[in-house]
Amino acid sequence: MQVKMSEYLISVKPRIRELIRLLDQEFDYVSVLCTDVSGTTYRVGQRQTTVGDYGFNERGFVARVYQNGSYCEYSFNECEDVAALAAEIISVLKSELQMLEQMGIEKMDSPLLAEEEITKSMTTEISIDPETTSAGEILEHLKRISDKGAAKEGILEFQAGMSFAHVSKLFLSSRKDLMQSYAYAEGMEAAIGIGNEKQDMAFSTFSGLKGTEILEEMDSSVEKVLSLLHDKLYADPVVPGMYDVITTPEVTGLIAHEAFGHGVEMDMFVKERALAKEYIGKQVASDITCMKDGAASAAQVSSYLFDDEGTLGCDTTIIDHGTLVTGISDALSAMRLGTTPTGNGKRESFERKAYSRMTNTFFTSGSDTLEDMIASIEDGFLLEGMESGMEDPKHWGIQCMVTIGREIKHGKLTGRNVAPVVLTGYVPDLLKSISMVSGDMELFGSGACGKGYKEWVKVSDGGPYLKCKVRLG
Repeated sequence: MQVKMSEYLISVKPRIRELIRLLDQEFDYVSVLCTDVSGTTYRVGQRQTTVGDYGFNERGFVARVYQNGSYCEYSFNECEDVAALAAEIISVLKSELQMLEQMGIEKMDSPLLAEEEITKSMTTEISIDPETTSAGEILEHLKRISDKGAAKEGILEFQAGMSFAHVSKLFLSSRKDLMQSYAYAEGMEAAIGIGNEKQDMAFSTFSGLKGTEILEEMDSSVEKVLSLLHDKLYADPVVPGMYDVITTPEVTGLIAHEAFGHGVEMDMFVKERALAKEYIGKQVASDITCMKDGAASAAQVSSYLFDDEGTLGCDTTIIDHGTLVTGISDALSAMRLGTTPTGNGKRESFERKAYSRMTNTFFTSGSDTLEDMIASIEDGFLLEGMESGMEDPKHWGIQCMVTIGREIKHGKLTGRNVAPVVLTGYVPDLLKSISMVSGDMELFGSGACGKGYKEWVKVSDGGPYLKCKVRLG
């Protein structure tokens, strides 16, 4: 079924158009982003059931204006009296601009945005609309999953959760009229259990531009989660050292996100906080390594027609056969750097500023098979499951928490596992060691990515299986 545009945004659009007309008389540039996001989160366990608003729900507007080399913004969520609202915005923003001049605060002048005239819209499709499915039906389905997992001996708790979001946005200026409406769903299964005199947890996630049909995927994953938990409980500690490894698509995505995700967000270039700025056009990975980011690069939770600054989403090649080609940027950072914006200007909400942020970030596929990759390793591990990660964009250090390592000896999986596993290293060393890339790939979009003062946005990451050399501990 087709995802419908927000009726509220459709109804308010003429008033926003009038607001822009009034503001255009006072400022050299005016745009308004209009946002309406609604959704619900469901979670069922053996001890508690919860239903609540989705974490990114919002409804509101942000106006951006330009005058005397500076951009200012004003967020609001009521626009009944357009004339009064326009007068308030003019008064507040002109007062702020004058105050900056009077205080003599040094500022970085920005050029005027040169917008092309564009009118475009996008709506997506989902199979089953959660807005037409009762909460009772969803909770009953999640309870069946929870009960199935909890029935296994040694399981203390098994939780199943699902979130659904319906995103509608308008971006309006004197030259742009953009509209988009899409929906996505996220699922989660988590098991807590005991064994081998230990207690541990394992989980699995699901995501996509989908509706309630995501529950069907979750039905078939319970045994996988229980098996992973068992393997963690009976795993050995890893002996620290350098190893040949194969990363599953989840771990590959974690490396993409941490190694060349934040590190190529180009607002960090403006602030001189990213080493990648000095390596554009240089080799940073092996010749078989390619990496992309972009709202138009894949179909996942961070796929859209336009970003929160009205720039159309792109398919951006970051690494091309080992060479760092470009970063990803919001509009203002791109202007300051003299580059073309890539459609990566994203806001946590209409009340927060736009930053350069990742969308769908992934290594592209190659031509190797997983079987051949395993056969090529004399002594190493298949790394499976993403837990968390962090990076240092200024010095290219990386640390990734991986769920489990499955031992490979003489080209075969031995059945022995190690956990927990911490992957560390220097980004170019890791990427230059990539020697095999599988033909199949997958992206994952559950959770969110933080930046700065924890500016959370939806992202996805992933890729194929990679063979590389890393330090484990």
